[in-house]
Amino acid sequence: MDSKEMKEIIIDSLSKAITYAEYRTLVSELLIEGKSTGDTQSEALYKYSLLNDRRMKRLDKTSKISEETEERLANLQSPQTWLVITEGWCGDAAQNLPVLNKLAHNNENIDLQVVLRDENLELMDKFLTNGGRSIPKLIALDEEKNVLFTWGPRPSTATKMIADYKKENGVVDAVIKEELQVWYNKNKGNNVQEDIISLLSN
Repeated sequence: MDSKEMKEIIIDSLSKAITYAEYRTLVSELLIEGKSTGDTQSEALYKYSLLNDRRMKRLDKTSKISEETEERLANLQSPQTWLVITEGWCGDAAQNLPVLNKLAHNNENIDLQVVLRDENLELMDKFLTNGGRSIPKLIALDEEKNVLFTWGPRPSTATKMIADYKKENGVVDAVIKEELQVWYNKNKGNNVQEDIISLLSN
C-alpha cells in the first residue's frame, strides 16, 4: 500500500473518530444496556468492560503527569493528532488511555481522537503488532496526516514482561496477566510517559 492509500484510510477513520470524553460516555452508556463496544458481545466482554470503566474512572482522577514530562511536552510546537484504536473491553487500553489523555491535555498542539477497532479494521490491519490486532494502538499524525510514530499496545516494560514470560512458558496465561496488573498499579503510568516522550524526541 502506498502513502496516498494509507492517508485515505487514516482520514476516513478520523471522520468517524470521537473525543476521549465521548468515548468514556459511549462505554458507560453501553454498559447500562448490558453491552460492551465491538462486534462481539458476551458476558465475559461485558464484565471486562465494567471493570475497565471503573478502572478508567479511577485513573482519570488519580493519574499524574510528572514535571519532567510536562517540561518535555512543552517543547512540542507543531500540531499533532493522536489517533488511538481501542475497545472498551480491553484491559491494556483501560490502563493506558487515561494517561495518554492526560498527556494530550498538557499541550494544546495535541488533539487526541479515538476510534473503535472493530469499526476500523482496515486501519487496524495497517498497524498490527506481531501480526495481531492488538490494542490500544496510538498513531501520531502531523498536520498533513502523515504518520510520525506509533505506540502500543503496552508500555515498553510491560511488553518485555509479556515477551519474556511467553518465551519461558509458551503462553500468556492468568499468572502473567495478574503480574501485569500489579505492575500497572505500581507504575502509575510513568512508563507510558517515558515511552511517548522518547518517541516525541526522535
